[in-house]
Amino acid sequence: MPIALPQISSRAWEHPADRAALNALRAIPGFDEVVRRVAGFITERGVRQLFLANAVQVGPAQRPRLHALLLEACATMDWAEIPELYVTQDPKANAYAVGFEHPFIVVTSGALELLESDDERRFLLAHELGHIMSGHMTYRTIALIILAVGSMTLFPVGLALLPFQLALLEWHRKSELSADRAGLLAVQDHLAAQRTLMRLAGGRDFGDASSVDEFMRQAVAYETLGDTWDRILRMINTAFREHPFHTVRAGELERWRSSGAYDAILAGGYARRGDAGPGLGADFSEAARYYSGKASSARSGMSDAWTRARDAFNESFRDRDDVPPADPIPPA
Repeated sequence: MPIALPQISSRAWEHPADRAALNALRAIPGFDEVVRRVAGFITERGVRQLFLANAVQVGPAQRPRLHALLLEACATMDWAEIPELYVTQDPKANAYAVGFEHPFIVVTSGALELLESDDERRFLLAHELGHIMSGHMTYRTIALIILAVGSMTLFPVGLALLPFQLALLEWHRKSELSADRAGLLAVQDHLAAQRTLMRLAGGRDFGDASSVDEFMRQAVAYETLGDTWDRILRMINTAFREHPFHTVRAGELERWRSSGAYDAILAGGYARRGDAGPGLGADFSEAARYYSGKASSARSGMSDAWTRARDAFNESFRDRDDVPPADPIPPA
């Protein structure tokens, strides 16, 4: 059984860039409460009615095994308010949390077919529980609304919204990295977490064999191999995505685990609810260090690319010096 984490605060697992962005929004007086009330009045009751009408609500007598996995995740994370859980018929593998005052979790039938083990399904449920515990729901909904409005707005207003949209998407992706950490803390099996991300990236084996180790090597290769143009392509491919790529998620989660933070939490060294937080300045400093590291890596990559280009350029001229001159063209 996983180790229980009494009174664990979401600060224990939140990605620094995620927490800094959320705290900046929460620092606006009254912003959190106003948005929560307005958004909840507009959407939560109506959306819940849709799932009550056309999905299967999970409980002790309805999909009891899945219900038990949710209860186990909540017990491990010491979360008393068990969110409602629905399964909806959808071949696309997905799960999401919905709502503001009383968020609930939706899992698609495609996700249940894709994920074969209890640990994989527990990781998926705990990931969504992590979003709820971190208070992501209000802001994720705001992000989706603004992104939708921006996509429907004509030029030049849509262009003016673009920097804000990109910033929201950046935070949205970082919130996924935070929720992955919550999922790992609930399942407490890094191979199960990595296998879940591998399944989401490439599907089931269908009688073949797959390797988590090979998938993690692929994750390292994606982030480290290639030249400057490859890095530019990664940035372009990522900029308008709501979720990070699955190899990136696996790599980020493994870095967090191997940093020692994960083991420290399991040993009891974690922030608890009600403890004084580090403050907004500390959150921004930690986020700045994260992005500074990313920038340093990018600069190093550009420097390496320039060195390779310079060496290739010089080598081409050295080779040219070794080639005997061509015979002069005889006069006509």
